[in-house]
Amino acid sequence: MGFLMARRVLIGLAILLIVAGIVFLVPALRTQVSGWLPSSFSTQAPKTRAKGKRKLRPAPVKTAIAVTRNVPIYLEGVGTIKARSTVAIKSRIEGQLFEVLVREGQTVRKGDVLFRLDPRPVQARLKEVQAILARSRANLDKAVADVKRLSNLLAKGYSPRTQVDDAKTQVNMLAATVRASEATAELTQLNLDYATILSPIDGRVGGILITAGNIVKPNDTQPLLIITETKPVYASFGVPEQYIDRIRARMATSQLTVEVSTQASRTAAATGRLFFINNQVDTTTGTIELLARFNNDDERLVPGQFIRARILLSTLENAVLAPSRAIQINQAGHYLWVVRPDNTAEQRSVVTGPDDGDDVAINKGLRAGERVVTDGQLRLFPGARVLLGDGTVAKLPGDGKSKRRKGDKAARP
Repeated sequence: MGFLMARRVLIGLAILLIVAGIVFLVPALRTQVSGWLPSSFSTQAPKTRAKGKRKLRPAPVKTAIAVTRNVPIYLEGVGTIKARSTVAIKSRIEGQLFEVLVREGQTVRKGDVLFRLDPRPVQARLKEVQAILARSRANLDKAVADVKRLSNLLAKGYSPRTQVDDAKTQVNMLAATVRASEATAELTQLNLDYATILSPIDGRVGGILITAGNIVKPNDTQPLLIITETKPVYASFGVPEQYIDRIRARMATSQLTVEVSTQASRTAAATGRLFFINNQVDTTTGTIELLARFNNDDERLVPGQFIRARILLSTLENAVLAPSRAIQINQAGHYLWVVRPDNTAEQRSVVTGPDDGDDVAINKGLRAGERVVTDGQLRLFPGARVLLGDGTVAKLPGDGKSKRRKGDKAARP
């Protein structure tokens, strides 16, 4: 019984589909039964649809005018700031640290006193060595007098020659002893000078790693402090190896200016002079190291700091510039939208050049004075009307006078 019921339902549905297909395919029948069909099957256009082609509203855009300007061409690289010299201060003699005459972060000059060790043991040793030296000199004087006396006796025949020779040998031995004593006294005096530790360079003091009262040893593993020269400093950075010849040619005729910027400042933090090109290329990166010298009088550059450096190689004169926001890219390359005098959009392929801040040099495809679209490109197509910042709309054939359309908001240029 259920099978017969399902069979009747399927047959009924098939008949309805056949009748609907005949009505849809035959226009005459569809016209007669149009009152009974949904609006999507009606052969008449909706009354609300306007006759003729619908007019598109103009696209609001932001624009800018292409300008002409000289563009400096820079070669950029990344690197770090290096100190010209860094000294780890250590004691040359063993002794007790008597006095600390410097503080952390202090700027010192060459020859300034940093530490003093207890000088008394060295002073006592110096007195001992000076006494030995005086005794050696006295013995030498006596030996010289003996040689002179024996030489006179030899001349008269009262003294054998062997005694004169032995006396001369004694003089030479005592003279060597005097020289050794003088060297010992000089070394002891030098150690006494080492008890006062001086700064060997101009620079800034780091952290002091020892306090007064401790015993220090010569050339200990831990330094007393570290002094870093901060004025001047060097900037070490790498550039691609293909620019080596151009850099050398410029250095042969004039000094190259190097500008560096830090992470804290996007603008140039300091300006220096390039003075060194390394003698080998880094094979892992294909770059060569350059060094530039900076006076760093304000100490804005800190050794170890990460920097971006750039070198002025040349200047592109009278270049046509457009905002970088106006440049678009597709499979064919770079392009931009140009607003023609009738306020319609034109897609223009361009060849770009070097950057100059927020602008890009256009080597081909754009003239100075032309208006380019910087925002709103997604709503444009070739020939589309645009709504400029002043609210004017292009006049097309049959449109009448151009005017501000109600409901359109003027885009800021």
